Amino acid sequence: MSARLARFLDLADVGRDGVLELLALARRLEKSPEPRALAGRILGLVFLNPSLRTLASFQAGMARLGGTSFVITPGQGTWALETRMGVAMDGVAAEHIREGLPVLASYCDALGIRAFADGKDLAADLADGNFKAMAALIDKPLINLESAINHPCQALADWKTLEDIGVPERAKFVLSWVNHPRALPLAVPAAAVHMAALRGHEVVVLRPEGYALPPVVMERARQAAAASGGSVTETADRAEALAGAHVVYAKEWGSTSHYGDASSDAEQRVALADWQVRESWFGRAAPGCRLMHCLPVRRNVAVADEVLDGARSVVLREAHNRLLVQIAVLHRLLA
Repeated sequence: MSARLARFLDLADVGRDGVLELLALARRLEKSPEPRALAGRILGLVFLNPSLRTLASFQAGMARLGGTSFVITPGQGTWALETRMGVAMDGVAAEHIREGLPVLASYCDALGIRAFADGKDLAADLADGNFKAMAALIDKPLINLESAINHPCQALADWKTLEDIGVPERAKFVLSWVNHPRALPLAVPAAAVHMAALRGHEVVVLRPEGYALPPVVMERARQAAAASGGSVTETADRAEALAGAHVVYAKEWGSTSHYGDASSDAEQRVALADWQVRESWFGRAAPGCRLMHCLPVRRNVAVADEVLDGARSVVLREAHNRLLVQIAVLHRLLA
């Protein structure tokens, strides 16, 4: 049996071998459940931002292992939490994370935190300083439920999904920007491109001009690809990207050329309505290509009904895998 995990914050920390061990454990527990493995254990979940899959799947996973959980959504039935350091707390927030988070951690055996990017300062969000400051306050096993620039739980589920549908490691994996009414964070695209590179894929980031992923994200993925035998490139040429693709991972994110400038971002995306995944994207170039998306997805804005409801979509399997891989994570953290 592998050693217990101390934290689950980033697939890079776990490493390729560690990911494969977690996926093997997920499959074992799916076939042979251990409903008392975490009896008496408590998981605390702190959501500074909304959730559906992450919230429900962690509660369900903890219950299936025999443990319990509590959920805190600051400002909704609890005190609002101040996350900034060194500020005068004369606003809405009544409690600071420096007191609030250690108190919550003392009530449980492991803690999960979701804290999205602020979406104002690209360098600050890439540094993930807000999440790192919160992590430094916790002396218990900690889970990243999505931070400014990472979503390891989603990436782990995506890896399992690729295995489930038989996508080989040397396959062509296209991470494609798709349209959305507003700018969204970089966490999922950054995690997805790193995951695919770590798995050994030929990774292509397909995006319009102005939406290139930050150099630090691309370089991190290229380093993972170099170690696994994969590759990472980017292009704005859809036909070039989709030719021979095994998977299109559709995802929305904000303009990196106008990061934090909502009006300029909105102007930039006016002409990008055709960045909606349709059946016409695939054609003869990628007839057997599968469609992935982390959800939630804006139907007929990001992805057309004809694709989401068609045979190439694996988004529901992908979402179900969140539960299965997180059961494995919880087991390694606490069993």
